[in-house]
Amino acid sequence: MIIFGTKGYLYQLAVLTLVCGHCGNPAAHTLRKRVTKFTLFFVPLFPVSTKYTTQCTYCGAERKLTGEEAERLRAQGASGTVSPPV
Repeated sequence: MIIFGTKGYLYQLAVLTLVCGHCGNPAAHTLRKRVTKFTLFFVPLFPVSTKYTTQCTYCGAERKLTGEEAERLRAQGASGTVSPPV
């Protein structure tokens, strides 16, 4: 008998101050990476999907990002100058 499935992992990459596109308030946004991995006998082997999101800490609105957008925001957040996502 073979036991297989998937397991999700959530990583918080950064906390950025952005103007929220939903509520319009300048608030902290968490940049998150969600990775789903294939498991065999409960051992994670390789990633099946990777998704990036930002979530406003004021209103809770979540926005999906591409990998390139996430890396750009992460790099700008490390340097201290962050522009709001479009």
